[in-house]
Amino acid sequence: MLNILHISDLHFGPPYVPRVGQALLDIAPALQPDVIVVSGDLTQRAKENQFRDAAEYLSHLPPVPRVVIPGNHDVPLLRVVERFKDPHGLYRKYISEELNQVLRLDEAVIVGLDSTAPRSAITNGRLTKKQLDFCSRAFADAPPGAIRIVVAHHHFAPAPDYLHDQTMPKARRAIERFVDLGVDMILGGHLHRAYIGNSLDFYPGNHRDKGIIIVQSGTSTSRRGRGREREKNSFNLVQVEGNRIRITHYMFFDNLHRFAPLSQHLFARAGGELIVDPSHSARLQVPDESSSAEMA
Repeated sequence: MLNILHISDLHFGPPYVPRVGQALLDIAPALQPDVIVVSGDLTQRAKENQFRDAAEYLSHLPPVPRVVIPGNHDVPLLRVVERFKDPHGLYRKYISEELNQVLRLDEAVIVGLDSTAPRSAITNGRLTKKQLDFCSRAFADAPPGAIRIVVAHHHFAPAPDYLHDQTMPKARRAIERFVDLGVDMILGGHLHRAYIGNSLDFYPGNHRDKGIIIVQSGTSTSRRGRGREREKNSFNLVQVEGNRIRITHYMFFDNLHRFAPLSQHLFARAGGELIVDPSHSARLQVPDESSSAEMA
């Protein structure tokens, strides 16, 4: 089994909530992640002290391979000269030199893409043809049976609540390329609320049997949650075992002072069959009825 801890939108700076951040650090080892994915917006305003704090925080997560990509908040918004001349300077200094990266494991190939577009589409982001070609090369030598995952900060499909979110420009072009490449799953953030769905809901494409699972994380450690996750915090645990993918959505509960599982989703990989063993199926219980009412 491959366990992927998917967190996003930490927003170090004024929106960061220390007690929630600590709760995430507390639960992370118990989840036994093999990989940690951070899908952007580590900072609120791309300031040096915010990047320094974010880097320090990441160092306390379990020491496993990770894929970390920038979000639009990780490039300076109001420091216009810096945004045009060296938009990722501080990100490269404190987080990673690589903006687009590939993590290769026996069980998975995970491609992280920098969807920020500091000089053109700072809010909605963008992926270039060059980046899609980068994906093609990354997956070309994927081990047989390895799950193929793309990570990008900006979303390719709207959330079900439709809070006036504009999808990434040319998202359809990217999805069609990912389908052709056999991508199983896309992990993202940006929306500050979680949802789990399938690309076929929005982009039917030419391969009706090859939809891509879309997994969005809410803001894991800030007070900038939106919609049903207003002022709430969440992350996802993705577990891959054979042809089965299990995604558990975790929420922070104030009454418990910790994260707890809220929902669970099972998928079969493309071309596979979903076989559920009742003796091993998990039953998720909302920790408290009052918390459940808040989520209704």
